[in-house]
Amino acid sequence: MDNPTLVEVTRGSLVECRHRGAISIFDADGKSVLSIGDVSARVFPRSAIKAFQALPLVESGAAEALDYDDAELALACASHSGEEVHANSARVMLIKAGLSEEALECGSQWPKRMEDAAKLIQADEQPCALHNNCSGKHAGFLGLARVMGVQTQGYVNADHPVQQEIKLVMEQMTGDTLTADVCGTDGCSIPTYATALDKFALAFARFGTGEGLDPLRAKAAERLYEACVNEPYMVAGTDRFCTRSMETFRGRVFVKTGAEGVFCAAIPELGYGVALKCDDGATRASEVMMATVLQGLLDLSDDEAKVLEKDVRTDILTRRGVVAGQVRPTADFVEKVRQAAV
Repeated sequence: MDNPTLVEVTRGSLVECRHRGAISIFDADGKSVLSIGDVSARVFPRSAIKAFQALPLVESGAAEALDYDDAELALACASHSGEEVHANSARVMLIKAGLSEEALECGSQWPKRMEDAAKLIQADEQPCALHNNCSGKHAGFLGLARVMGVQTQGYVNADHPVQQEIKLVMEQMTGDTLTADVCGTDGCSIPTYATALDKFALAFARFGTGEGLDPLRAKAAERLYEACVNEPYMVAGTDRFCTRSMETFRGRVFVKTGAEGVFCAAIPELGYGVALKCDDGATRASEVMMATVLQGLLDLSDDEAKVLEKDVRTDILTRRGVVAGQVRPTADFVEKVRQAAV
């Protein structure tokens, strides 16, 4: 089936571009709250499910053994911008595990912001694996490997004990069987498994509430949720949607972006989990989609509404800062979310 247009981009009074997508919202009891588009098609979640990949780190007791604090656990769930605080925190995580940055197998990456890249250039330095947006996640993998007593080399491989633990957790959280034919390689070199948006939405509903999880996993999920909402800057960084949303909502929501237009969220006060994908992979559209869901479902304070409105309807500026158009949700999409909230 063709997914509907959920986001449109205007220039002047005309629609210049359209973004199609699919959205699934579930409650923790397994009831569908909202379904738009083909939510049964398998999609690679990419970085949107990093919190699930960090569950074994906490469940095993490794995080406690290594004395990881909230900021470090948030970094383990992060797609950070490679700012100095992110790179330094990943380094500290490795030091606590008795390792150095040479143990990272995620590859190097330039920081996201020009200002941070410029600092490296001015210092005549090159980016390293610590600047990779996944370095915190990989530091967590390495910490888990050390506490498990398994070799750290090759920890990104599908047959490594760390990745096997993560695969098991993913299967248990989604209720899906993850086989080789639905496995790809993520940008940071670890396995990524495609699953239906429906299954991710239910998994995030349970992640945010603990319902349907055994006590140990529920406690681990709560620990990671609290770490991320307490340290949202570590999850993304300066002027990033995930950080801004969690700072604004102060614990009410957990949101996490993934590559190629994927976004997931947990909304504990409603008991909901959200999973969505913009078909063409555009982040500008997936952010509008998630912001529209939050705006439509939640009772907002004036401050929350003010911040969120700028993410629901994002101005397109000329090089001189003049408003030329807008990235906005379609009227039909807004109405469907509103109906789901009734």
